[in-house]
Amino acid sequence: MAQAEVCKRDQFENTDYVVCSIDPASSDLRLFWRKDTGAPFRSFATLARSLEAEGKKLSFAFNAGMYDTDFTPVGLYIENGKQLRPVNSTIMERPAREIPNFFKQPNGIFFFGPTKAGVLTTEEYIKRKPDPLFATQSGPMLVIRGKLHPALIPGSTDRNRRSGVGVCEDGHVHFAISETRVNFHDFARLFRDHLNCPDALFLDGGRGTGIYSPALERSDVSWHGGYGPMIGLVE
Repeated sequence: MAQAEVCKRDQFENTDYVVCSIDPASSDLRLFWRKDTGAPFRSFATLARSLEAEGKKLSFAFNAGMYDTDFTPVGLYIENGKQLRPVNSTIMERPAREIPNFFKQPNGIFFFGPTKAGVLTTEEYIKRKPDPLFATQSGPMLVIRGKLHPALIPGSTDRNRRSGVGVCEDGHVHFAISETRVNFHDFARLFRDHLNCPDALFLDGGRGTGIYSPALERSDVSWHGGYGPMIGLVE
């Protein structure tokens, strides 16, 4: 699949986005975190060079979930069938406004294998035990079985650049990043009402968002000093 066909500029309700869409059954989608040395990749450019050294090409990449200051994924992380980080089932008993995004319940897990992908709440994922080739945990969920996360507020003034992933009923996966600041409610509706994804997961916001797309001349840099987990399409 040519990269130019994968990522495109889009607009929904006067907000600009970049949306990258793939069919997991015909795409080499992978998660990346650490080099062979054990050090985190931290940047899209470093990951792209690593793949080029293997004779491969990075067609596009996104940030793939939240991470600690040492770039370690906060929650579940599975790469090539190996679980490198466990499910994070922490429940925070605080006022909603004080709970970090990852821990706003329900949070969820994006997972995929050679032929299909899915987004489930963390609770549902634990029940089903899908045993995927790749998985990353983040939060909050944006859309759950066609309904918006109940905590998302229409007209909220909490606006930021945001990135997320949704899976449609036909199995196609859509990654989206906002070009300007948007609230959670409107971002969730992008997936449900515009991209037709009944399940979608927030990946990160603000300085933790980023996209790599040679066709769009993008290789974003995280001002956190780098990214933790990254998801990329390999050719």
